[in-house]
This record gives sequence, structure tokens and C-alpha cells, in this order.
Amino acid sequence: MTDLFATATQVHAAAHAPLAELLRPKHLDEVIGQQHLLGPGKPLRLAFESKTPHSMILWGPPGVGKTTLARLTADAFDAQFIALSAVFSGVKDIREAMQQAELTLAQHGRRTLLFVDEVHRFNKSQQDAFLPYVENGTVTFIGATTENPSFEVNSALLSRAAVYVLKSLSEDELRQLFSRAQAQAFADIAFDDEARDRLIGYADGDARRLLNVLEQMRTAAHTAKVERIDAAFLESAMARDLRRFDKGGDAFYDQISALHKSVRGSHPDAALYWLVRMLDGGADPLYMGRRLIRMASEDVGLADPRALRIALDAVETYERLGSPEGELALAEAVLYLAVAPKSNAAYMAYNAARAFISKDKSRPVPEHLRNAPTKLMKDLGYGSEYRYAHDEPEAYAAGESYLPEGMGDVSWYEPTPRGLEQKIADKLAHLRALDAKAGRSRG
Repeated sequence: MTDLFATATQVHAAAHAPLAELLRPKHLDEVIGQQHLLGPGKPLRLAFESKTPHSMILWGPPGVGKTTLARLTADAFDAQFIALSAVFSGVKDIREAMQQAELTLAQHGRRTLLFVDEVHRFNKSQQDAFLPYVENGTVTFIGATTENPSFEVNSALLSRAAVYVLKSLSEDELRQLFSRAQAQAFADIAFDDEARDRLIGYADGDARRLLNVLEQMRTAAHTAKVERIDAAFLESAMARDLRRFDKGGDAFYDQISALHKSVRGSHPDAALYWLVRMLDGGADPLYMGRRLIRMASEDVGLADPRALRIALDAVETYERLGSPEGELALAEAVLYLAVAPKSNAAYMAYNAARAFISKDKSRPVPEHLRNAPTKLMKDLGYGSEYRYAHDEPEAYAAGESYLPEGMGDVSWYEPTPRGLEQKIADKLAHLRALDAKAGRSRG
């Protein structure tokens, strides 16, 4: 009777389990995606085939199979599986898990696979608590993280674990998952092609997200007694869902990097794509504006000085109009920056000057450049022999020195032959020729 009751309970639980749990792969060959790790001859496949478990860090965005791979690893090596979430667990939970692992090893000779989800949320001391048990073989450690482990995982723990980078699922892989879910749980509901494609777009590479929204659609369809879901029903039944966007993590900085490089690469459409993608994902428009101001200074520079003013105007416009009207000004600015002539000469000159000054000694200001507001200062020679440029031919004091004595000439700013900087380069070349004619190098 007890067995029958347990079986009925299990059946009931399975019937009400989340779709993501019902479809969780039971074997490595059932995993969708991550073929760069799981394909024949690939690192994780070889690790499974070796029959020797090892500690690892699984780094990747949400919903790509980190928990599934940890569970499959435990099954493959017949290990006890203990899962902790760094969000909800503390030192007490870690201690209890380690005690359980030691007991299992002592009584049954069975190792434990300890899976720590969002391991980056544990502080240094909490992460250090795992080290002795990893080193003596009591546990095989698998940490899952959406953040770069180079920055978020202790170096001691990181050195004892292999790092595997998991990728978002492609559209084709999400279609495979969609078909599997429909075959196993949605036999009574049909989806037209547009509805399917929009759901896959909403999922944004996240398998769990796709399965969760499919469950929402199933509930909505049953409630409305609908047997076929089209795009119109999808829009009415589901609140607008933003693309996956981590405002503080790697996805954020990767997309900023893509935007910056698209502007630098003079590709207006790509630059506009990344700007709109980030705005759609919830990025702060004023933050985006600050980045555009940086790009105007760093990558356009004096090749087109108007770029900086346009970026500043875009930010001021957004501050005045807000969203969505102000976002058009940001879009206009990013397009202008992308098509403007490019120069990083000012950026490179600034960095060169900073590097020099950070290592150089403190040099006195030459006497002829010093301010002399008092008679004493004038008597000391401050400002004497200074040549007022406006009184010189071409308003240029040819051969005059403006750098500290003994420093020697430098050429940090080298204009490019692009945009306005071509004219700047021609002017500087002319001024240097005047210096040479005056018999004194520019200093």
C-alpha cells in the first residue's frame, strides 16, 4: 500500500512539475546546445568518457544548462548530488553540506558532487570554505556563474577548477527545444510559425525562459479555450518581455563594447543596432549618452570636433525630453559618430602625456613663462623675454620654447590625415618649418 501511495504521489508531482523540470535531459545526448563542449572529442564529452570527475566552473548566461550539466555529471559518476544556492545559503549550510559529504564518503565510500549556483555571490571566506574538501577529494565542486569568474571567483578556488564557457542557445537550438516541448506537453495546442518565432525571439537564447513562457501560453490557451496560438493571441496573453539584459554583468559590458567598436569601425547600422538593443534591454539612456560623449573624444577627436558637441547636445535633449522622444537624439548622435572621420590622435596624445608625467620628476616652470603680477616677481625675472605671439609674424613666435628646461622636444600629438586633422597636420608642419628656420626646435 505504501508503494502504491508513493507511486501516486510521484505521478501527481510529475504532472504538476514545471515544464523545465519535466524536459530536463536524463542523458548527455539529450542536451540541446553547448556542442562546442559536448560534441565528439570536445572537453566536457571527454571528461564524461574519462570516468574521472573533476571540479569545474560553468560560466554562461541564464538558461543554458549549467544545472543540468551538474546533475548529469553526478549521475555519470554515481556521486551524491548536493545543491546550494549562493543567494539563499550561508556558512551554516556550507558546513552541513560538508558534514553530509564526509559522512557519505566514510559510510558508503561514495563521493559527493557539490553544485553551487551563482557561486559569484559567495564572499571570499565562503568560497575559501570549500577548498579543504575539494583538495582532499571529499567533494567534486561545480560552480555555476553568470559573471566572469576571473573577477568573481577566488583565485585559489579557480586554480583548482576547469572553467567551461557556456553559450546562449541559437535559434535553431531553441526550435529543437520548442518541438520537444510541444511533442511532450502541448499535443492539444498548435502554434503558427509567427507565434513560434516570436516566442523564440522573446527567449533570447535562454531555454528556461522559453519553457516558462510556453507554460504561460498553455495556461492562457486552456483558459480561453483556444487550440491554435497565433501572434495576435500571443500579444494579448503575454505582457511585453524585455530581452535578457544584465545591467551590471558581462552582457552589459559586452554590448557596450560592441557599440563602441561599431562606432569606431564606421558601421552606422551596427552602431544603431547595439544602441537600440541596449535601450530596449533597459540600459539607462543617460549612461548611453555619456558613452557617446566618450566615443566622440576618443575615436573621432579633432578629425571632426563637431562630433563632441553633437553628443553633448543629444544628452541635453534627452534630459529635456525624456523617453522615448529623447532617444531619437541619441540615435542621431550615434549615426553621426559612426560616419564621422576617425582619429584617436588626441586620445593617444593624452595617454602618452599622462604616462610621461606619472614617471617624470617635477620640473619648474621656465622663468619666461611665469606669471609676474608684482614688481618683486618682475625683478626676479619672471615673465622676462616672453614673446607675445600676437606681435609676431603669423601670430607665431617661431622657435620659442614652452616646455620645462632640459626636458627636450616631444611629439605626443600626431594628427591623422583624416577630416579636419589633415588641415591641423598641415598647419603644424608649417609651424615646425618656421621653428627650423628660426634655428630652434619647438620645445
